Amino acid sequence: MPEFSELSPNTRGLLEVAGLSPHSVREIIVNALLEDLVDGDDITTNSTVPAEQRSEGVFASRAEGCIAGVPLAIAVLDVIGGEIRTEILRGDGARVKKGDHILWVAAPTRRLLTAERTALNLLCHLSGVATHTARWADALQGTTAKVRDTRKTTPGLRALEKYAVRCGGGLNHRMSLSDAALVKDNHIVAAGGVAEAFAKIRSAASHIPIEIEVDTIEQLETALAAGADVVLLDNMPPDVLRQAVAVSRDHTKKTGKAVILEASGGLTLANANEVAATGIDFISVGALTHSSPVLDIGLDLTTVVS
Repeated sequence: MPEFSELSPNTRGLLEVAGLSPHSVREIIVNALLEDLVDGDDITTNSTVPAEQRSEGVFASRAEGCIAGVPLAIAVLDVIGGEIRTEILRGDGARVKKGDHILWVAAPTRRLLTAERTALNLLCHLSGVATHTARWADALQGTTAKVRDTRKTTPGLRALEKYAVRCGGGLNHRMSLSDAALVKDNHIVAAGGVAEAFAKIRSAASHIPIEIEVDTIEQLETALAAGADVVLLDNMPPDVLRQAVAVSRDHTKKTGKAVILEASGGLTLANANEVAATGIDFISVGALTHSSPVLDIGLDLTTVVS
């Protein structure tokens, strides 16, 4: 079993600023590195590269996109160990073009090459999520709606993927099952109705927002009457969404309670602006985290320094 290093104070600071737990990130990285090293050393690298050799290199984008995960790449280099220096050239959230340099690194060549794939797996995946999110955020320009994610995340990587959504200009829905309630069809059936489900949740947790999923105007009216804080409008075409917005605003005038409206289902980049222009507050897109293609990023050694 290889020995892994702790994160440097600087890297811990980068992760904390990003809203990520250094402990959790290191655990993810160690598990990822073990997929490569659990049976021993990096045979290819250790056979071809002198132990004392050091190199400089750059992580560069091979396509246009939005960057997320630079602190993760640095953290991988920390964990693999050795005397490593880095310089961030394009930070998380930056839009890049093909050929743009993202991160400069100087390190023992063996360490750098052994860490390369794990660092790139995280950086490419998270940058892909950020790039996909940025396209949705761009599509909503000119409206007041914002795009946000769902819990359709890769097991174990939720915090990282939701961070990448933020880098791309999106917002996060709930992080877990305990920080907000989302009442869906099965909950309504099990509880005996929308009002019953709402009352039971509010009794159990008075402080959390309660969102109710509906797919008709009639269900929306029931959810509003029950006291929903957020209503998820599922698979409604734009004309029905406009009706839903009007009903919700009328409810607010009568009760003084503003209700957040979120559209979901049947959404594409092509119809995103039309949907957002109906007056809804959010568009939720599970594909941000479960179907984003990676952003092609590579590591190129530029100089062998010893």
